[in-house]
Amino acid sequence: MEKISVFVNELCMEIPCGQSAGALRNSVKPMADVLILNGAPCAPETILQAGDHVVLIQRGEIPSREDLESLMVARHTPGVHDVMKRAVVGIAGLGGLGSHVAVSLARMGVGTLIMADFDVVEPSNLNRQQYFVEHIGCYKTDAMVTILEKINPYLKVIPHRVLLNRENIPVIFQSARIVIECFDRAEQKVLLIETVSERLPDALIITASGLAGYGDNNSIQTRKLADSVYVVGDLVSAAAPGRGLMAPRVSITAGQQANLAVSLLMDVEKAVL
Repeated sequence: MEKISVFVNELCMEIPCGQSAGALRNSVKPMADVLILNGAPCAPETILQAGDHVVLIQRGEIPSREDLESLMVARHTPGVHDVMKRAVVGIAGLGGLGSHVAVSLARMGVGTLIMADFDVVEPSNLNRQQYFVEHIGCYKTDAMVTILEKINPYLKVIPHRVLLNRENIPVIFQSARIVIECFDRAEQKVLLIETVSERLPDALIITASGLAGYGDNNSIQTRKLADSVYVVGDLVSAAAPGRGLMAPRVSITAGQQANLAVSLLMDVEKAVL
């Protein structure tokens, strides 16, 4: 009987030509009640093709460490995880933007995150940042490492508890393909953009401006400012009395920053703005 090769939980195996996803499930993991084919759920009667990626999941089962990585990326289109795993992304600042960006990229399976922040978690951070009451008083770098370890144990996290300046930025982010600016103050943003542009000319920069308050979702947009610089936000809404930094708009902006980073890693020429 003719055979074809498919990937089952990221392991290559040969199956009979014309076999269905359900038949494969029955022969490999009969208790699996979720079938993922090439990143999307499929019906048991779906006929498999050569090169397909199949993930078999049993709801409620705690997977082994060996199986966990393949199950985490089950919903990614085949090929995406390979690119993400090789990627190195820098995050400058771990506040409202940076903490959300870090969590999103960890869930995407980005292989290495270089994170820099000098501050500690304060009670006022909890309205919009990815920290918990137990983290109050902890350095943000330390807190974020513990959070990311619980999300993705395969992630390589390189934390730097430091105030970024013109001298250490090129050293800290020298291996990053993309550097994401997540600062609050304008002068910090300018410092990072100028330093990375001058000293790390091959790196792409994703910055943010205008995300305070609440309001129209669609006012937060992604724009290309230069060949290697992108900005997310409405460019207007700065924090001010009566217009604070609030979780929804902060997380929308951070989501766009993280999504743009993934798009650029996948194909810089086709990144959708």
